[in-house]
Amino acid sequence: MTAANGKRGSQMAIIGAGSVGASIAFACLMRSVISELLINDYDQKVAEGQVLDLQDAAFVSNTKVRVATPSECGQADIIVVTAGAKQRPGESRDGLVGRNEAILRSVLDGMKPLKPTAILVLVANPVNILTCMAQKFSGLPPNQVVGTGTYLDSIRFRVALKNTLRVSESSVHAYVVGDHGDKQVAVWSSASVGGKPLMSFEEIQTLDRETLADDVAHKAYKIIDLKGATSFGIAAVVSQLVLSITLNRFTLMPLAVYCERFNAVLSFPVTLGTHGVERIVYPDMDENEIKLVEASAQQTRDACKNYRD
Repeated sequence: MTAANGKRGSQMAIIGAGSVGASIAFACLMRSVISELLINDYDQKVAEGQVLDLQDAAFVSNTKVRVATPSECGQADIIVVTAGAKQRPGESRDGLVGRNEAILRSVLDGMKPLKPTAILVLVANPVNILTCMAQKFSGLPPNQVVGTGTYLDSIRFRVALKNTLRVSESSVHAYVVGDHGDKQVAVWSSASVGGKPLMSFEEIQTLDRETLADDVAHKAYKIIDLKGATSFGIAAVVSQLVLSITLNRFTLMPLAVYCERFNAVLSFPVTLGTHGVERIVYPDMDENEIKLVEASAQQTRDACKNYRD
């Protein structure tokens, strides 16, 4: 099969077999997005246990699932890094930087040399900063290194708007951009529903938009406080991301990538295919939204100043 139609026999590696890694593996198995799944974790017993459990579900997609060494994972077509320090209740994502830098360095060094055409996907937080680090540490071209960014935040935003307007989610075209975290920016000004500007709806004009956006930004904290970790939503996001890569779909999704316009790794809608990011699409933003994004970009630049050439 040619690249234009997708990759036959795609192999995916997941680094980190905790709740997030296992949920991603399960979601990908259920959607039959890859032919072989490699699992690696610093705790060999956990990796073996997850593989045995996943093998029981693999009949759905006829996907081969096995434990793999770091060097084997480095030769996969798609490498998903979930390994990282667990976010504690009440802890900001930025608070994880120091702990996760060491983990990321160790993970990438263990997989080298990476397959030159591999697509590296960062899931651990703070995702913008770790994506910047991974672009530096991995040696891969920037368009082949992405983070899950504000994809999940954008879904939460659309669901909230869907519930407000009583329409299907597929009718809502709206994005959260910038940073996956407290500094994320909900783009209201150019959002639309059924081809009509979002801001023209009476329900939106009378809506407490600040509260809605704040609820979207802090939903993860609520989940972590109640059950200890988020896993299902991000698993669905990654399975969609992997599907776009393997089938070369160029699906538009907000991911963390290097954005030349802001000279920083930020989350904006991109088209994603077999060779990685093909195009960045910047939604129209009003002055206040641009100001918020620029502030987020400055903070990201400051945090990443040691990881950019």
